[in-house]
Amino acid sequence: MKYTRMPIEKESPEEFGYGNIACNLSESSVTDAVLQDLNISLQDLTLLYCEHRGDRRLREVIAAQYPGIDADDVLVTPGAAAALFMIHTSLLESGDHVIVEHPNYGTNLETPRAIGANVDLVRLTFENRFQPDISEFQRKTTRDTKLISITNPHNPTGTLKTQADLQTLIDLATAHETYLLVDETYRDITEPKHHPLAATLSDRVISVSSVSKAYGLPGIRIGWIICKNAALMETFLAAKEQIFITNSVVDESIALQYLEKKDPYLAAIRAHTAANFAILKDWMPRQSVLEWVEPQAAVVCFPRFKAELNIDTALFYRLLVEEYKTFVGPGHWFEMGDNYMRIGYSWPTTEAFREGLAAIETAAKRAMG
Repeated sequence: MKYTRMPIEKESPEEFGYGNIACNLSESSVTDAVLQDLNISLQDLTLLYCEHRGDRRLREVIAAQYPGIDADDVLVTPGAAAALFMIHTSLLESGDHVIVEHPNYGTNLETPRAIGANVDLVRLTFENRFQPDISEFQRKTTRDTKLISITNPHNPTGTLKTQADLQTLIDLATAHETYLLVDETYRDITEPKHHPLAATLSDRVISVSSVSKAYGLPGIRIGWIICKNAALMETFLAAKEQIFITNSVVDESIALQYLEKKDPYLAAIRAHTAANFAILKDWMPRQSVLEWVEPQAAVVCFPRFKAELNIDTALFYRLLVEEYKTFVGPGHWFEMGDNYMRIGYSWPTTEAFREGLAAIETAAKRAMG
């Protein structure tokens, strides 16, 4: 495999240094939780090799969220990124055909490329409101297609696929005896629930999620694969055992205790997300530099500079970071032009969010030709 560092990771706020950022609007997750606020007890924990599939009780708690899923349909992984790596390396070899919607979370593109797979892109466009052209998936899928890969809710745009489009993709995967990977890491923050977990609809579907994006626990590295295909899950387990053997028992214990009492935490997260989104929705028509496709879910949006404006994007991003200490996700993180940017609206405090939005408009105006 040929590994290449992704810009989204090289230039991430954690690599840049959180202390250098006053208004962090680049994060694609909710506010990070603080351990002492969660009433977590680890004093009696034995630091052993835990069950390879993941703690049974943790898998039961995860499964209980989704009608039709039981603990044996769940494989707990060291974060969603590891889950995606295991899936891609299990299903793809050099030269294999994989269809991936674009833009996308970097791992869903770079891991197939590192394997040497033939990555065929279905591009989502601003003009089509970042909704997929299902007919393009249909034209590109053949008997040689090994995997179709989507995210829903979508990262980086915050858009949501219709149930009809999702079902068409499932039918397509079934007809061509391939698999549909649905990265659903934002599903639990979406309110109301948009439709069933994709993996409940067919054993040709693989769903991935984690406690990072929706719950603010990225530091404990707990994610999961859900799939009702027992043979495929055995393959994923073999991959996990060769790479990790098990998860961290500390991480699993924190995740279990959190998820067992998640409702009040999730209510507070949703309230903060809704408050910041209301600020964003009020700000967009009043500012003069950006246009957007309003997000339907998740905690991110993907606006772009208005086409009629002559903005020096390199100068804009430099001013934004150096003078206004404000961070957003530039378009090249997602292989798009830097006239696009991902704005995350759930991670920052309300005050920092307001300041960051104001800084975006001011820096853009200063960068106009």
